Amino acid sequence: MVHHKSAHEIEGLRAAADLVGRTLAEVARHVEVGVTTNELDRAAEAFVRANNAEPAFKGYRVGRNIFPATLCTSVNDQVVHGIPDDRPLEDGDLLSVDCGVVLNGLYGDSAYTFAVGTLSEDNAALCRATFESLQRAVDVARIGGRIGDIGNAVQSYCEAEGFGVVRDLVGHGIGRSLHEEPSVPNFGRAGSGRKMKDGLVICIEPMINAGTERVVTGSDGWTVRAADGMPSAHYEHMVAIRKGGSEVLTTFKYIEDVLGQAPYAEAELESSSTGPREPIANHPV
Repeated sequence: MVHHKSAHEIEGLRAAADLVGRTLAEVARHVEVGVTTNELDRAAEAFVRANNAEPAFKGYRVGRNIFPATLCTSVNDQVVHGIPDDRPLEDGDLLSVDCGVVLNGLYGDSAYTFAVGTLSEDNAALCRATFESLQRAVDVARIGGRIGDIGNAVQSYCEAEGFGVVRDLVGHGIGRSLHEEPSVPNFGRAGSGRKMKDGLVICIEPMINAGTERVVTGSDGWTVRAADGMPSAHYEHMVAIRKGGSEVLTTFKYIEDVLGQAPYAEAELESSSTGPREPIANHPV
């Protein structure tokens, strides 16, 4: 069942979304060659709790698997749900960070792919395409449109740029639960799928691979990698479908303030934007 949110609920979701953006900016302050993702995770958890919220991912259960961290930190060929560890980040790494919080019973969720040191031209192109596809998807998320419009916007752009669009993982609704209906794929046919109505709040999150669209899940039950070992990028925004124009609830502005630029943008993202999944196809992240 799809829960269309009231104006009051959307304001609460906006506050949770804002905290996620500020938490990712706190992570951005620490991203550098030699830092470990465990160190980033500890900084993020301390920041979330200092702001009277709880990490949304830590303790998230799928069957017998319990996610152990505040952040999903996915490096290079890891697409999503990477578990923080003690490996120092290296120059040229791609680091996708997915963060979720619970604030006053409402969820916020966003993701951003960081450059560690200096990226190769190929990895920078991957990030630019993924970042741009998010903007294109946000642009078609509006009352009267359909969920397929979102997926088509991502797929048509990224495949034309020569990249693989992950199909086994999808965006999702969000509200009083981290993952709500509807699923929001990054592929599909324009004009197909559920019609978007006032009060729908969704997470749009392109997960784009440099090579194949196929992914595999590691033995830890969480970490999803590109099947060919090539790099992957991931960006995520929370979007509220509203009369008078849709609203991006999350923001990358705080991150860009820390970094001093929006390094991958071809079009400036409007702003006011997965947690873990079961290892099965078309599950929300």
